[in-house]
Amino acid sequence: FFSVPCASPSPHGPSARVGIPLEGPRCLTSPSKLTFPSWALCPPWGALSGRGAPWARTRDTRVPGPRFSAAKFFCHRKCKELFPIQMEGVKLTVNKGLSNHFQVNHTVALSTIGESNYHFGVTYVGTKQLSPTEAFPVLVGDMDNSGSLNAQVIHQLGPGLRSRMAIQTQQSKFVNWQVDGEYSAVITLGNPDILVGSGILVAHYPHSITPCLALGGELVYHRRPGEKGTVMSLAGKYTLNNWLATVTLGQAGMHATYYHKASDQLQVGVEFEASTRMQDTSVSFGYQLDMPKANLLFKGSVDSNWIVGATLEKKLPPLPLTLALGAFLNHNKNKFQCGFGLTIG
Repeated sequence: FFSVPCASPSPHGPSARVGIPLEGPRCLTSPSKLTFPSWALCPPWGALSGRGAPWARTRDTRVPGPRFSAAKFFCHRKCKELFPIQMEGVKLTVNKGLSNHFQVNHTVALSTIGESNYHFGVTYVGTKQLSPTEAFPVLVGDMDNSGSLNAQVIHQLGPGLRSRMAIQTQQSKFVNWQVDGEYSAVITLGNPDILVGSGILVAHYPHSITPCLALGGELVYHRRPGEKGTVMSLAGKYTLNNWLATVTLGQAGMHATYYHKASDQLQVGVEFEASTRMQDTSVSFGYQLDMPKANLLFKGSVDSNWIVGATLEKKLPPLPLTLALGAFLNHNKNKFQCGFGLTIG
């Protein structure tokens, strides 16, 4: 149940010129890292940057309607986006905007650990303009050289009501489909099969107690032939002008994060995870240094397992080029991993 594959959009991240309201979600399905049940599925929208574009910045958009976006409330997003995403090998991405609403991209990744691959991605943004940074519907698709497809459709159905549908195939085999809906709560339905009687239902609801304090809960129900179960979790978030703290507590364990904006250039975050299933705990520290005048973005992290990582993103104006470098060192296993990326467009 906790290793359900996720359908994600184009892993290369849409170009900023298209004005897409969110980056693609990154799936977190590793059992050793999972402490909040709904993370077995993709967060409904905009939790983290795309897995294939670790240098893509996540934009915090405002959605008319509910006071809180439930997906963002439960995802510890503010803290997690400070941490660098692991890179390995060489990656070249070419983004081409064909119009104000349509964009394609090509990505070639060369790796010494995994398989080298090619991805072709397509992004379409509709004409329903809600704000200068939001337009619907959004259609995102990605196909690799083996024929595997990831695709999703995101649409604003009404004031405060948003939905998403995502599908994933692995070569010629259909592996996952998922439907989300968000109003004042988020309901996610993953891989439903009426004939077999299987599927996963996730519902979570945040509520504002005071201007600074919000509390909520989550219910996960999964069923398949011969097995069914329910997992419940509670969550809370406390927010002030330059910092926020979020905690989730449930049968799967505990997950707590603290985010602090020290200045316009420096942000830091601390993350604590305890898994009752894996009988393991970990603490991570991450920071982000943004220097707009130098077109430079640096992220670094270190955790209690003595894994140190960093990524550097450098834009090279006036050319439409973005250079990304990343390195991770695991002191316990004496392993080093590095990566290099170049984005054109």
